[in-house]
Amino acid sequence: MTAQSTLKPVSSFWRRCLGVVTLFLGFLWAVGAGAAEKITFATDWKAQAEQGGFYQALAEGLYEKHGLDVEILQGGPAVNIPQLMAAGAVDLGMGSNSFIPLNLVAAGAEVTAVMASFQKDPQVLITHPRDDIQSIEDMRGHPIMISDATINAFWVWLRAKYGFEDSQIRKYTFNSAPFIVNPKAIQQGYLSSEPYTIEKESGIKPHIFLLADHGYPSYGAMVLAPNTWIEEKPDIVQAFVAATVEGWESYLFGDPAAGNALIKQDNPEMTDDILAQAIDKMRAYGIVKSGDAENAGIGVMTDARWDAFFGIMSESGVYEKNLPYQKAYTLQFVGSASTSPAESQ
Repeated sequence: MTAQSTLKPVSSFWRRCLGVVTLFLGFLWAVGAGAAEKITFATDWKAQAEQGGFYQALAEGLYEKHGLDVEILQGGPAVNIPQLMAAGAVDLGMGSNSFIPLNLVAAGAEVTAVMASFQKDPQVLITHPRDDIQSIEDMRGHPIMISDATINAFWVWLRAKYGFEDSQIRKYTFNSAPFIVNPKAIQQGYLSSEPYTIEKESGIKPHIFLLADHGYPSYGAMVLAPNTWIEEKPDIVQAFVAATVEGWESYLFGDPAAGNALIKQDNPEMTDDILAQAIDKMRAYGIVKSGDAENAGIGVMTDARWDAFFGIMSESGVYEKNLPYQKAYTLQFVGSASTSPAESQ
């Protein structure tokens, strides 16, 4: 046997080994690549600081760290999160306020709130600086500009708590010009939006009345998940909640630059000054971290808050009193008022 004939089988053997190793490594790579759970998350409006925790979690790789491959779909005037969730068109979605998950329960949709990014709903009433109105109580009997959607939302709470009457309602079209030109005007707004726009456009520094600081019990910026995910993939839901909590902590109390870059990429209308003032207001007013969240962590919800909210709305006829409102939320993925999220798992 020649040396040449001796080497041929050896070379062939190593080629076969190399092929097997290559296939094995390819298999491991495919398994690793497929390990990240793909999630489509839909927000309730165009990209803005009020969604900063989600964008920060994506930008800083926090979702990836928790084994998730997340795509954020920004909302807008034509996007209806409850419909998308009910139809299964997106995996997870944002619930703007406590009405959203309750409405889903009333409609028979199998969707549940799993965390609340906002302990305080950022809804406000806005007035010009004036001596005759120093509190929400002082607004009783005065015309107030509100949107059609608000009539069956926080206006119900204002009627129940402060004795407001529907005769006070004036239509709000999300244009602040009528407010600016009328020093006696009162209008609804969003803490980090209309007050800044009014001041920037007119030089008027409006008085702000944050409803949450006067007892309005709605949560805000909730994460909604299908019940099938909660039952069959609780580890994935928990991973999304955990990464989102980390995202909010980083966005509000660290450097928000990474999240802001993604926000501006999705929504070029956002500018640095708009984003900065919104972050400042969320910090100053404790929108994300206040109340129960001070001890239990960002995202916390409680039975007491949900019971209070449902009690007011059912007494006012918004919901049937026998609606199983407890199906609107679950506390299994967040801390309770007396425990941290880690302790509650």
